[in-house]
Amino acid sequence: MSYQVLARKWRPQTFAEVIGQQGVTQTLRNAIAAGRIGQSFIFAGARGVGKTTTARILAKALNCVNGPTVDPCGTCDACVEIAEGRDMDVLEIDAATHTGIDNVRDVIVSGLAIRPVRDRYKIFIIDEVHQLSSHSFNALLKSIEEPPPHVVFMMATTELHKVPDTIRSRSQEFEFKTIGTRAIADQLRRIADADGIDVEPAALQLIARAAEGSLRDAESAFDQVIAFAGGRITAADAAAVLGVVGRDFLLDVAATVADEDAARVFDVAGRAVEAGLDLRLVCRELSRLVRDMMVIAIDASRLDEPDLAPEGDLERLAEVSRRFSREDLLRAFDILSKAEFEIRTSPHPRYHFEMALLKWIYARRMVPIAALIDGAERGGAGAAPRAAKPAGASGSGPARPVGADAPGAPRHLGAELAVRRAAAAAPAVPASVPDPAPRPAPAAVGDQPVATPARDVAGAGAAASPELKEAILEAIKKANRVLHGAAVAQALRVELTGDALVFTFGTQQRTLRQQLEQKRALLENAAQQAAGRKLQIVTVEENAPAASASGAEPDEAAAARERLKQRALEQPAVQAMLDVFSAEIRDVEEIES
Repeated sequence: MSYQVLARKWRPQTFAEVIGQQGVTQTLRNAIAAGRIGQSFIFAGARGVGKTTTARILAKALNCVNGPTVDPCGTCDACVEIAEGRDMDVLEIDAATHTGIDNVRDVIVSGLAIRPVRDRYKIFIIDEVHQLSSHSFNALLKSIEEPPPHVVFMMATTELHKVPDTIRSRSQEFEFKTIGTRAIADQLRRIADADGIDVEPAALQLIARAAEGSLRDAESAFDQVIAFAGGRITAADAAAVLGVVGRDFLLDVAATVADEDAARVFDVAGRAVEAGLDLRLVCRELSRLVRDMMVIAIDASRLDEPDLAPEGDLERLAEVSRRFSREDLLRAFDILSKAEFEIRTSPHPRYHFEMALLKWIYARRMVPIAALIDGAERGGAGAAPRAAKPAGASGSGPARPVGADAPGAPRHLGAELAVRRAAAAAPAVPASVPDPAPRPAPAAVGDQPVATPARDVAGAGAAASPELKEAILEAIKKANRVLHGAAVAQALRVELTGDALVFTFGTQQRTLRQQLEQKRALLENAAQQAAGRKLQIVTVEENAPAASASGAEPDEAAAARERLKQRALEQPAVQAMLDVFSAEIRDVEEIES
């Protein structure tokens, strides 16, 4: 007898032998036992999961000499001929070949009235039924809805959505799921033991994972590996024949990223190219490895599952996964998925692969915003982020952590970081800005002198009613948060004097003062609603400070700082942060990009 490939030799002959489809087989067995046999069945699912095989087993169960039975004997003429595909009463039709309406009429419709020659039922098994034309489906419609009592239709398809709803509504649908890696590896082990083949577990795992849920694909690949390696199969043999990526290489890549060894990335990429690996497949397998490490990071008890790795790789997988945080793995999955897509159409796939690994390395240096906020709230202690060196600072001095400013630093650190990034993108200004000289006593407003409070948003001055002033400022913030953060909060002082709300700005803050005056009507309306009476919005300019003893001109330095702040505030990202977080911009400094 000629050689028979493994996929045909090990084709299931009973419901019990069908792997990974217990829900389908149990339902069919119960229906046969109860005599509830449908007139039309649709078996849908991926390739190689048992759709046509199950249809043949169901045909044997209905036409067996002992049937209908849930356990066909497999030895009677009907069972043998159905298994070999030569039973006259069981017609297997390839819809891709018999697509036209004339084929359907000649092969199916015209023979419906003819009773079976020998068997109990005349059965039509239509494979890849979705490839029939719309006219063919229409010709079948009435036959499927009201067939003769001796006719049963069984249709298999990999694309259920292409089958018309009129056909689906007249049939019983069974969804075949993809088969798990463990089940495929176990079946390959049974085949190897029966044929006397010595194969490493890692090799079986590689073949099973490469099959992606298709048992037939796995058996065909196993046949190919046996032809290459003979009676002794290693994981390297399987990887060489199938072109799959070995688990050792994937773990080497992950270890390189964990070590943050950027120079070694190019050596790793060179190994992949020299081995002839498809870099798109490498990215896909790395994504799968990242997923496995995420599973372990979330639930360490699942480390023993064979779907994650062969037994020899479990210890190393656990060791490498401990070096990545969950945030690292989430970012890595996005980077690798994007790289796989870019490599597909790139004339230089190696470049994209190398850049993806470098992105993965540098993405590990990102600090979660929660850690930044927590560090800022604790005054920079604890989980402090990476240092950001101010422009003009010497290289030897210690860098100041971002967010570890004075105790009065804003709690919403995201807005602070956005401002600093925007300031870094603005045109250069003098890096080192001396503090302005002490301010002289402020001028009086009306008949009442203006107090000299600390420079703050609320401006705790000699206000008649601090509570009322705070309520008015809060109403202004609710009315326009961007204006509040960009101009109101930057005033030197805010004071409630009689029926006037006075905003005092420095000489270098003329732009902010003009911006506030443009929104005078909005501010007066918000102030009136909060105070219960009409208030006038007044903006005044504080006298310019005198020159320092050293001859420096604080006006020029302060003006430069103000221009830097204005450029930062004009950035859309900063305005969005102010709007979302209601943050207050106290200071801006230039940092190195």
